Amino acid sequence: MDLSVLLLLALFAGFLLLLARGHPKARGYLPPGPRPLPLLGNILQMDRKGLLKSFLKLQEKYGDVFTVYLGPRPVVVICGTDAVREALVDQAEAFSGRAQIAVVDSVFQGYGVVFANGERWKALRRFSLATMRDFGMGKRTVEERIQEEAQFLVKELQNTQGALKDPTFFFQCATSNIICSIVFGERFDYRDPEFLKMLGLIFQSFSLISSLSSQLFELYSSILKHFPGTHRHIYNNLQEIKEFIGRNVQKHRETLDPRAPRDLIDTYLLRMDKEKSNPKSEFHEKNLINNSLSLFFAGTETTSTTLRYGFLLMLKYPHVTERIQKEIDQVIGSYRPPALEDRAKMPYTDAVIHEIQRFGDLIPIGVPHMVTKDTHFRGYILPKGTEVYPILSSALHDPRYFEKPNAFNPDHFLDANGALKKNDAFMPFSLGKRICLGEGIARAELFLFFTTILQNFSVASPMVPEDIDLTPKESGVGTVPPTYEIRFLPLQRG
Repeated sequence: MDLSVLLLLALFAGFLLLLARGHPKARGYLPPGPRPLPLLGNILQMDRKGLLKSFLKLQEKYGDVFTVYLGPRPVVVICGTDAVREALVDQAEAFSGRAQIAVVDSVFQGYGVVFANGERWKALRRFSLATMRDFGMGKRTVEERIQEEAQFLVKELQNTQGALKDPTFFFQCATSNIICSIVFGERFDYRDPEFLKMLGLIFQSFSLISSLSSQLFELYSSILKHFPGTHRHIYNNLQEIKEFIGRNVQKHRETLDPRAPRDLIDTYLLRMDKEKSNPKSEFHEKNLINNSLSLFFAGTETTSTTLRYGFLLMLKYPHVTERIQKEIDQVIGSYRPPALEDRAKMPYTDAVIHEIQRFGDLIPIGVPHMVTKDTHFRGYILPKGTEVYPILSSALHDPRYFEKPNAFNPDHFLDANGALKKNDAFMPFSLGKRICLGEGIARAELFLFFTTILQNFSVASPMVPEDIDLTPKESGVGTVPPTYEIRFLPLQRG
């Protein structure tokens, strides 16, 4: 069914209920914002290009903190580096709740570490952090896994023999194998049909979740959920991934050795067994499946998408690529693989990776938060349960912190001496108590995969740099870079 037809149906249903429901009223003392229509909210103020464009336009009029109505429900929008930090860091506990994303709510239903709240979230986050640390986070073992996977990736790229290729598949396989080794205890061959199917479902779902139709669904999910649409497609895709995880869990049960847990699933099963007499335990199969889905999905898509954007930028700005390769030659050379200890000696490369993350703006509107108690914030009162959208994009493009916020410029992260400099507006992993669980792993992957590829290959495009378009295909919950093809040409070493 056409989106415009669905919208008309939603409008019609809203007007039918208008008399019964009256005007939307917010409890507490919420920040000002555009006046909403009953039930329909601020549909008239929404930009056709989606929620992010809408929020940034409203920021110009109402300032860094304002209220919008997504359909009948009020959402407090927080923009700009200072306001986002004030909420997520200075009042971290109050803003630590998680609101739902409508198009995936029927899949997660508040289970798993990303969408859980309260004691469930605390228990799952503690477990996930500890287990990921045990199986590699912060230890050399995760570095060794990434270095090993980077060599598998190099071989795959060598096999292309310089032919034009869409790099999506290669980057997905490499990054997914790191999280798979932690969650499932194994890496998969780049030609494993079941693995490839799961990666295809993740890629497609991320694009659909970020689409304009999913943003429309966020406004009118109570009505649109009864009709066919993107939300059904996402649901079917993620259910298929959950079935794949379920089969893996069953295999783990059959081969579990309590004395030698192999991975996160084994560790979780042992915890389930330990707490089976506790009726309030959060360690049950529903949380296991949804937690594994959260880690598998995020660990695959976020880093691979960042790499995909990164190499498009390298094609657009070949002088940046050349300078990175000079730094690789000076610090690492060509006879050993890059290591994490090299990063401190490679400030330009590190600055470029930071700038790729900033410019790529992977999760522009942030995953929605919710206040856990009545909260005073900048002179307003946000009642417990109020949804909050911290707009990470507004920090990553904050002109008060970045000289050229809309341009790709690695100098944003370099001081006058060419050393890497910290910037408070850099928050691609979010901030506070809900900061990305896998930040450490993701940063290690980005550095090691990026440098290993550029140590071994030059990159080329059939297009001249000035014709390369950086405009995202989608920009909603996530940013999806444009599709492109690239040649990986083996470097001729002397």
